[in-house]
Amino acid sequence: QVQLVQSGGGLVQAGGSLRLSCAASGHTLFMDPMGWFRQAPGKEREFVGLISSQGVNTRYADPVKGRFTISRDNAKNTVFLQMNSLKPEDTGVYYCAAKPYGSWYGEDDFHSWGQGTQVTVSS
Repeated sequence: QVQLVQSGGGLVQAGGSLRLSCAASGHTLFMDPMGWFRQAPGKEREFVGLISSQGVNTRYADPVKGRFTISRDNAKNTVFLQMNSLKPEDTGVYYCAAKPYGSWYGEDDFHSWGQGTQVTVSS
């Protein structure tokens, strides 16, 4: 069972930046595509982006394209979400999650989740 431990997040003004980290224990992540999701208050959880096993490919939800970047350091078993030009509508709890090896499309098969970290963007 992989355990994902998140860090980072916090309060930032609009236009600012934050970086989230997601570290795995009990499992090596280098075979797993890794994703990020977020959940705003009163809303359903939504997909943010995904990075392939070796970090070569990424895909992002339209609201964050050009502002958010997902990267990974497989030697450190860690995935990152760099968030720039933050907007108040980016406020929410952010989660990292692991996908089965070889899976790329679809968002229903993530099998392990981080504990979530709060991101608050003030206007």
